[in-house]
Parts: sequence; C-alpha cells; structure tokens
Amino acid sequence: MRTTVHDVAEAAGVSVSTVSRALTGGSVSPATRETVMAAAERLGYRPNRTARGLITGRTGNLGLIVPDLRNPFFADVAKGVTARARAADCGVFITDTDEDPAAELEAIASLGRTTDGLLLCSPRTTDAELLEVADPSSTVLVHRRVPGLLSVAADIAGGARQAIGHLTALGHRRVAFLAGPDDSWASRQRLAGLPADVLRIGAVAPTFDGGVAAGDLVLAEPVTAVLAYNDLVAIGLLHRLATRGVAVPERMSVAGYDDISLAAMSHPPLTTVAVPKDRAGEVALELLLRRIGAPGRPPAEIRDPEVTLPTGLVVRASTGPLSSAGPHSAAGPQSSAGPQSSAGPHSSS
Repeated sequence: MRTTVHDVAEAAGVSVSTVSRALTGGSVSPATRETVMAAAERLGYRPNRTARGLITGRTGNLGLIVPDLRNPFFADVAKGVTARARAADCGVFITDTDEDPAAELEAIASLGRTTDGLLLCSPRTTDAELLEVADPSSTVLVHRRVPGLLSVAADIAGGARQAIGHLTALGHRRVAFLAGPDDSWASRQRLAGLPADVLRIGAVAPTFDGGVAAGDLVLAEPVTAVLAYNDLVAIGLLHRLATRGVAVPERMSVAGYDDISLAAMSHPPLTTVAVPKDRAGEVALELLLRRIGAPGRPPAEIRDPEVTLPTGLVVRASTGPLSSAGPHSAAGPQSSAGPQSSAGPHSSS
C-alpha cells in the first residue's frame, strides 16, 4: 500500500499541514523539519508530483535544450541530466533546436513558461540574447559561459593544449585545427588553447559530413597532423582520407574532441580529448536544483557560479610519430598499402 502524507504525520507526531510545510520548504522549525524528513525517509514516502505542485506552485519539471540530439555528445549530456533528475523526482523536457539560434530562443521562451528551470547545453545564441531571454534565477548553462548566468563547462582550452602537446611530442610541427562554426563558443575556447603556429582551417559544420567536406582542404595544406573541432568532424575526415588513399596515422595523424562512443569504433580508433559529458549534465542539474530549490528543499546559496570540469587526452591509433614521407600535396599521396577501407561508422547527422 502506498504511504500517504497522513502516515508520515502520524509517525512524526505532527499535523498533515505541518508535514506539507516541512516537505515543501514552508515555515517550520529546523527540529520539526528534521523529524518529518526522517519519518518520510523511514516510510519511503514520495509525494505525488501533481499534488506537490498544487501546494508549491511548482511543476516538478525542468527543461533541457540542446543543439542536435543526433550528436552523441548531447545525448550523453542528456543521460546525465535525466539520471540526476530521476533521483530528485523531477521530470525533464528535452528540446532539440537543430543548431538554429532562432529556434533556441523560441524554446527558451516556451519551456521557461512551463517548467521550473532550464538547462541550456552549448547554446548558439549570443551572450546578449541569452541574458535578455533567460532568467538568471532559474537557468544553468552547460558547456558555455555567459557572465551573470550559472554554468558548468569543461576545461576546453586545456584539452586542446593536451592534444597539441601530444602531436608535438610525436614530432609534428605542422599541425592544423579544423575549427567549428564561427558562432561556437566551444570552438573559440579550443582556439584559445592552441599555439599561434597552429594552422586554422574552416569553419566547418560540426558533423560527419562537415569532416568529409574538410578533408580536401586539409590535404591542400602542408600539414602532417590535424586536431578536429569534435569527434564527428574527425571521423568524417578519416573517411575522406581513406577515400583519398592517405594512411592514418602513417601519413596523417588525426585527433578529435569529446570522446563520444563512436571515437573508439572508428577505423583507426580515434585519439581524442575526453569531455565529462554525463558528469556535466549531473552537476548542472544539481546546480539548478540548488538555485531553484529541490523538491521539499528551499533554494541554497551558490558560492561558485562557474563550475569547471577537467578534460583528459585519450590516445588511440589515429595518431603516430611523424613520417619521413613529409607533408601532403593537394593530390593526396597514396600509401604503400593502397586505399584503406571506410573510416568507420557514420553519424546519423
């Protein structure tokens, strides 16, 4: 039989109204709140979300807005968010904006009216637009920084430095960076971590097809190693290099960024910078609950409005020592083994 608020009131020796106030952040003494919470925990009481909303004026639901769910990076962030939300007995509405800033602004306005708070993952809109439409009291950014808004982001520039340091240690002196979209905050952060002598190519679409399209641009430059904006771009680049008969890593080293699941499945397996995607979602959700108040808890003070999570390099077979064959021409020299097979699984984007 389901435990009710009456059971909790009887076990705690208080009235039903006192239980309701204690569980929803109302006015009760600390000792009474502790007694009620202990009784509820002992009995396994979980208040009905709809009934709780009638008392508190809260929906019990949160919103998560991402640019593209076809990119496994954002799916992993969503898994972290939903896992923490289940533990907190919150619902999560997820919206995909298809990399469209206008759709993003509409989603912020729409979900902002129907949820208790929002998580914006890698938003594409400008700082000024975000500050205009997002409520600072109920919004947390994931992998983006905007002064005035709470945020959780990885050490993106530090990860880029690790990747370039790895390629340099392998003997590569002519390295290219396949940059992401010009409006991408993450791409600018990666660039901030790169030495001045790294050649920037693009801005490329942050997709598998974007990497394929960039392959010929890379081969037109005298470089021996490439750091791609993300893993999808890197895998697309591997595919194009294989088509052109360029052996990886014997003739070109390729590194990605994010460490999505496909990175270990590509051919060859992709060296990449691991970003704590699930963890970022969990931490961001927890930060949002602290800001707005978790179910049954009042809002808490936020001492650190900008949380930074570490990144780390994962070395796989797509990077290797500098070859004596030298840089590539635009024609893309053939490897001695001839054209290779496809660079592995395609993204669905």
